[in-house]
Amino acid sequence: MLAVAELASHVGLSSACQAFALNRGFVYRDRNRHNVTASPRASRARPPLALSAAEQDLVLGVLDSERFADVAPAAVYATLLDEGCYHGSIRTMYRLLAARSQTGERRLQRIHPLYAKPELLAVRPNEVWSWDITKLKGPAKWTCFHLYVILDIYSRYVVGWLIAHRESAELAEQLIADTLEKENIAPGTLTLHADRGTSMRSKGVAALLIDLDVAKTHSRPHVSDDNPYSEAQFKTLKYVHDFPHHFNSLAEARIFCDGFFTEYNHVHHHSGIGWHTPASVHYGTYGQVDDARTITLNRAFEQHPERFANRPQPPKIRSHVWINEPQKELTLTPTKTI
Repeated sequence: MLAVAELASHVGLSSACQAFALNRGFVYRDRNRHNVTASPRASRARPPLALSAAEQDLVLGVLDSERFADVAPAAVYATLLDEGCYHGSIRTMYRLLAARSQTGERRLQRIHPLYAKPELLAVRPNEVWSWDITKLKGPAKWTCFHLYVILDIYSRYVVGWLIAHRESAELAEQLIADTLEKENIAPGTLTLHADRGTSMRSKGVAALLIDLDVAKTHSRPHVSDDNPYSEAQFKTLKYVHDFPHHFNSLAEARIFCDGFFTEYNHVHHHSGIGWHTPASVHYGTYGQVDDARTITLNRAFEQHPERFANRPQPPKIRSHVWINEPQKELTLTPTKTI
């Protein structure tokens, strides 16, 4: 804590805590703990109704007996009361046990494992795919169709999709296998990311990916940000102006999704990829589009240079795409003392 205090005098407490990966509340509590001076407590008189030492030993002997060693004090109290015995209240039993550090949780409770934060990097198409399943409303209440979508996170191109009456691991296996074959994915070159749904974590899907030498990762429980590209793609689907309130049949849903994904891949200009279409980025034709855009912008600049502060350039595509980009370490520059 001395190092934190010394650094805080130069860069402030917030930056110092960030550098040492500490919570400011911990620093405040530690500071208060050392600043409080212990005041001597006046000895408290023994309550007149308190159990004597012999009576306390008797109660503890009963609680620690073989009969009641694994029984909660409240149950001991009730059992003895039914047998016509009273040695003290439930609170007294707890207090005597606490004085000997004999209270605490004795049940075997589930300890949730620590889930690693997925950190995935894609610098070209077909390096990291993300997939998920969403529901589309059916013709009647409580009915729905399940839409499976596999998305390339670098190009935002939907490489595969499927719609069915139900969610099942078998359908997911078939979709993944067909998509890998269609995209001609070489073994050991792809990572497939998904959330923690039952189909995503099924043994069949895991075995298929092992056989095809495809790495797999999963989102942490209850963390939607770990699968942002699939979530954003589903929002794009459901916010189009002609998205129906419900679908009357599976065939109707397939017709709509076929038209949507064709337009999404080949017509839709995506803000995350320099306003190109996913297909142009996925198949590497966006360079020609950039050249044409540059010619158009140069012509506009030459006609009216007064309207531009600088020569305009077409939007650029990011060289890399992350799922959970690692945070850069804070570098502190020493302050000059005068």
